[in-house]
Amino acid sequence: MLDITKVDISVMADIFSYCDWTNLKFNLAILAVAFNPLFWNIVGHWEHRTRSLTKLFGSPFTACYSVAVVILLLNVHRSYSFTEAMKIQPKLQLLDNPAAFYMGSGLFLIGTIFVMSSFFVLGFVGTFLGDYFGVLMEAKVLTFPFNVMENPMYWGSTLIYLGWAIMNASPTGLVLTAWVAAVYKVAILFERPFTEEVYRQKEKNMKSK
Repeated sequence: MLDITKVDISVMADIFSYCDWTNLKFNLAILAVAFNPLFWNIVGHWEHRTRSLTKLFGSPFTACYSVAVVILLLNVHRSYSFTEAMKIQPKLQLLDNPAAFYMGSGLFLIGTIFVMSSFFVLGFVGTFLGDYFGVLMEAKVLTFPFNVMENPMYWGSTLIYLGWAIMNASPTGLVLTAWVAAVYKVAILFERPFTEEVYRQKEKNMKSK
């Protein structure tokens, strides 16, 4: 586990000094990173309580697919904002070399494996808020990549952004990646209890039949 008391503050300060915190594109990227999990958590919990989208679209599957399209578009915008923020800010000379580029490429590849394997195991609906729409999986997924880490979709995505930042030798990208990780960590604190509860209720209902 990372001991934050041992983090070299001077290194962090040096990285932060590369970022223009008043730049519009940089701040838009910060907002895009924060907005996405906020959006799907608010919509998901609202749908779970009211079933409003299911009623509107006439089916939980159609409603889930519709929200998934919005989430995918938001994720494309987040990645675009992330990249644009990196382009306009200076590079970190320490990372501007082939070795760092290959290391970043490796992290990007590992992250992609975690994200794509999570998607294939969970399926489209399982990936995009199916639990909130009442569409539950048969049982908790325990195969790869969920047997390697919890929330591989989130941490795989974080690795992709980290790899992308290193490939571009971007201190701004590193800062935004840290922000991605922090936002996902907060999202997990809200999502994990909900997921555990809905599957606990499912198991309870199955035993009572």
